[in-house]
Amino acid sequence: MGPQTTSIVFMVLIFVVFYFMLIRPQRKRDKEISTMRQNLTIGDEIITIGGIHGKIVKVNDEIVVIELSHAKQRITLGKWAIGSVSKKANKKVEEKTEEKTEEKPEKDEKKDE
Repeated sequence: MGPQTTSIVFMVLIFVVFYFMLIRPQRKRDKEISTMRQNLTIGDEIITIGGIHGKIVKVNDEIVVIELSHAKQRITLGKWAIGSVSKKANKKVEEKTEEKTEEKPEKDEKKDE
């Protein structure tokens, strides 16, 4: 092998090392963060990228409203500002809430009869 071939092989080897050490892990992290932000639900406790802790009260496609525990203040944020989820909402609580909202119209119908 000549010196030109050796230098080309060395450059390709450096690119492969950079890909597996830097590019691939970053893409994996970006995908995990994107999935986490898409799966946000009401009741999740989150931490923003600025360090604000709160509980999700409302979720839209691009916007999240959180409630701060200490003063019951609400803040509207973009989903991109959420850094991590510290506690997922309890699914049983959500199911009970859905059942209660379904039962209320039935009770109103019985009163009308």
